[in-house]
Amino acid sequence: MKVGIIGASGYGGLELIRLLHNHPKVEQIELFTSSEEGVVFSHKYSHLMNIVNQPLQKIELDRLAEFDVVFSSAPAGVASTLLPPLIGKGPKLIDLSGDFRLKDLSQYEQWYKKEPAPASAVEQSVYGLTEWNYEAIRQAQLIANPGCYPTAVLLSLLPLLKENAIDASQLIIDAKSGVSGAGNQPSQMTHFSETNENTAIYKLNQHQHIPEIEQALAFFAKEIPPITFSTHLVPMTRGILATSYAPVVEGVTEAHLIDCLKEAYANHPFVRVMQEKDKFGTNQVYGSNYCDLLVKVDPRTNRATIVSVIDNLVKGAAGQAIQNMNVQFGLEEITGLSLVPAFI
Repeated sequence: MKVGIIGASGYGGLELIRLLHNHPKVEQIELFTSSEEGVVFSHKYSHLMNIVNQPLQKIELDRLAEFDVVFSSAPAGVASTLLPPLIGKGPKLIDLSGDFRLKDLSQYEQWYKKEPAPASAVEQSVYGLTEWNYEAIRQAQLIANPGCYPTAVLLSLLPLLKENAIDASQLIIDAKSGVSGAGNQPSQMTHFSETNENTAIYKLNQHQHIPEIEQALAFFAKEIPPITFSTHLVPMTRGILATSYAPVVEGVTEAHLIDCLKEAYANHPFVRVMQEKDKFGTNQVYGSNYCDLLVKVDPRTNRATIVSVIDNLVKGAAGQAIQNMNVQFGLEEITGLSLVPAFI
């Protein structure tokens, strides 16, 4: 396959390059930019010397139409104008931003503070939560790759909500992310002096992933009351740990919840359900496409604690995008993604 990447110089784009370079079915990768045309990519990123020595190319729709698949890893608001003209022109399209995720365009304007993509493009887009939308992804022309937080949250909650095992009316979700989730553009929030030895809550009740999570829960499981979802920045580079709390429904036990998760993901190689873990953290999935799940019920409170960990740049972005590409082209999901986590 021949692959084009828009926005390759961001962290998501770098992960796409790293993973696609070792993909057995990818024979060509070309990189496109709107601002750094002609810059040799390995000059920007020396770790790619002798691997990616090509110059960044100007974005031209006719040129992009020649590829088998085009990934857009540009910030929100870019793909909404670049990708719609390519729909039906040849390449499969996978967007890693939020431009095509929300079906209600007014919600996109409200939460992203940007002009939405054309309604026709959003209507055609398929939400790329691979384990839950396989058949639609297989036939999709345009995939809206899920956000990193939603990926961690949805994979842990969907089986339990679909089976009515937990009380969604009292659901609280607390999530923590490494700094790479904020992208590679410097800001006060990601300044070393602000993040080092500090944990901070941010976008309190205003995170743009809230409507995405609610939309997906309603689509794949059931409509629930508005969620309480809090996000925190922690002083590490990669990783998301999402912890959800909800009362269990009468008669439901911890064993039932574990069986529910295991049954839901029995045939999905990248979701692992853990049991009896004293320690459960982001380093067990670091650098990999795995999502690990853990659930415990406190008999004193009758409340379930549901924990999910992913690498935000892999399963939360580039890895899931390639997993979706594999599905689109009839390949095994694990193709090019059989990475052992870099635990240390």
